[in-house]
Amino acid sequence: MDIMFLLVAFGFGLIAKFCRLPPLIGFLLAGFVLNAVGYSNNDTLQAIADLGITIMLFTIGLKLNIKDLLKREILVGAVAHTTLWIALCSVCVFVLGLIFTTTIFDLTWHTALMIGFAFSFSSTVCVVKILDEAGETKTRHGKLAIGILVIQDIFAVLFLVFATGKLPSAWAALLLLLIPLRPLLHRVVARAGHGEMLPLTGFIFALGAYHLFDYFGVKGDLGALIAGVLLASQAKASELSKSLMAFKDLFLIGFFLTIGLTALPSLELVSFALVLCLLLPIKLLLFFGLFISLRLRARTAYLTSLMMSNYSEFGLIVGAVAVTGGILDAQWLVILAIATAFSFIFTSILYKKSHQFYSHNKDRIKCYEKAIPLKQDIYPSLGPAKVLVIGMGRVGKGAFNAIHTQLGEGVCGIDSDSEKIKQLASLGKNAVIGDGEDIDLWENLDITNIELVLIALPSIQDATNITQQLKQANYTGRIAAIARYEDEVEPLINKGVDRVFNFFTEAGLGFAEESLQWAKVCSKSKQ
Repeated sequence: MDIMFLLVAFGFGLIAKFCRLPPLIGFLLAGFVLNAVGYSNNDTLQAIADLGITIMLFTIGLKLNIKDLLKREILVGAVAHTTLWIALCSVCVFVLGLIFTTTIFDLTWHTALMIGFAFSFSSTVCVVKILDEAGETKTRHGKLAIGILVIQDIFAVLFLVFATGKLPSAWAALLLLLIPLRPLLHRVVARAGHGEMLPLTGFIFALGAYHLFDYFGVKGDLGALIAGVLLASQAKASELSKSLMAFKDLFLIGFFLTIGLTALPSLELVSFALVLCLLLPIKLLLFFGLFISLRLRARTAYLTSLMMSNYSEFGLIVGAVAVTGGILDAQWLVILAIATAFSFIFTSILYKKSHQFYSHNKDRIKCYEKAIPLKQDIYPSLGPAKVLVIGMGRVGKGAFNAIHTQLGEGVCGIDSDSEKIKQLASLGKNAVIGDGEDIDLWENLDITNIELVLIALPSIQDATNITQQLKQANYTGRIAAIARYEDEVEPLINKGVDRVFNFFTEAGLGFAEESLQWAKVCSKSKQ
């Protein structure tokens, strides 16, 4: 791969960071700039982009509970939105085509329906990237978004099978043997250890599943996703996902560059793509209306809808197949690429301020909420707790267990990951499911007896948001938080956190103190 690709991507990614925008926006712009100065896509860059998508789908599978896909809000929401969107979008595209038809190309109802289908997908890459950066993959809205994305991906796979006429091999049924082989696959991951063998194991499983499914005539990306699902219940699934995160992020830079390198657009094509981006608010409102009708909380419906209001890389794949089959004009692929890139920018910018926007406008948004919520959306009780630990990761769980030995049910743990909470509850410990950034949660919880809140989350933005929401909910107790870097301490103090513990410094001090105490005990026993 040309070093210029990396240099330009780095430069524009850095500019995006300076402008407080997600780096992916810089990578998209870098692709268009490289295209404008004469660079084009090549096999190496495309291979890197494809590898990034494969690893991403594998990591999604590692976090996916297959039962979630059968939930009404996911299955019905995905099917209903796709159907309604295709009908609505195809009408809008056909009308727009009548305006642009003399300058660009002719447009039929058949073509309009295909464009509506291509634009019905939301971007797996964009959504998962946003969720990872915000640490919201295991939240209610994060799981809902990923579940719908998986259903949409299945729609894409079915289309590719019928459109290309490439049916799976008669031997594809043998892939079902992977299910009884799951215990063996789990043992392989367990034996991989915690070092460099763990991410290598992840690559082998993801790429191996990709090529195995492709060999039997099934889309390889679906194989990577299923491989992740088969390993999702393995104890090291979360660690495996984290070990692949840096590789996934690096390879996905290639994907964002390829969007910009798809083709050099004309002013007319850019104008048409921008007009199509005006349909994104309609996509958002359609998702929101469906989620509300399915009795989801207004906040969950709002955040998920905002996250899903973009166009997808799968739309580009569908468009490419349609162009190859003579269904669409080649210029539509350029329009799809430009509209997809702009939609990423739209979603990334708006979601960055989504929690603050909801906090300021929650009364207007909540007026659409159904009176009777779903069972899993009923607000929990903290019991007799006086100390609350938010975030049951390694640091939070360690703090929670240490305080529990002294206070028992006087400490309550809270996390958006239901599996972590179920494990603690099975041990008789006071723990509840909740998203710490949910202002509705704090306003509906009785926190009058809470004297101390420990925010054990690695993101300074998350800690800041939770602190502000606690203050808005009239919490008067003390707040402590952790920081990974020294330059994060002062901003947290300025936002209202009473005490900030530097993660690495405090770990070193704790290690030193316990080692000294142990040494003294050993010396006394020898005497």
